[in-house]
Amino acid sequence: MTQALEPHGLDIIDRKIIDLLLQDARITNRDLADAVGIAPSTALTRTRSLQERGILVGFQASVSMSAVGRAVQALVAVQLKAHDRVEIDRFTSTVPQLPEVLTTFHTSGSVDYLLHIAVANTDTLRDWVLDNLTTDPVVGHTETTLVFERIPGYSGPLAG
Repeated sequence: MTQALEPHGLDIIDRKIIDLLLQDARITNRDLADAVGIAPSTALTRTRSLQERGILVGFQASVSMSAVGRAVQALVAVQLKAHDRVEIDRFTSTVPQLPEVLTTFHTSGSVDYLLHIAVANTDTLRDWVLDNLTTDPVVGHTETTLVFERIPGYSGPLAG
């Protein structure tokens, strides 16, 4: 009997594989297969298929920013002066690639971009914002919010 596919092409086996990888991306293929109740070769084929279809887009390591000398994290809201395509493309091809930037969100509303950055200290944070944002001709306004604690979101089973 064949598993029914959901509208987005995932069946129950795919969802179980994704759920287990969300819990532990370092799980061995053998343990993944055992947990799902399929052969290791099938687990490997399914995992590769999820990657090829763009459902699994990567496997990340989590790093303690303070342990690597980047104890100060901040969210920097960026509002652009003008929405000129050339300037937007320049901004989005350079700023997100800076080593201090952990994540860049392109947003709607009064803020165009939200940057999550990590630096050594507040002096470095101030200088980073001045050197990389406020002096950029396309940036109209920034607002920096210090992050006291990062609380990870839910990474358990996917909602149906």
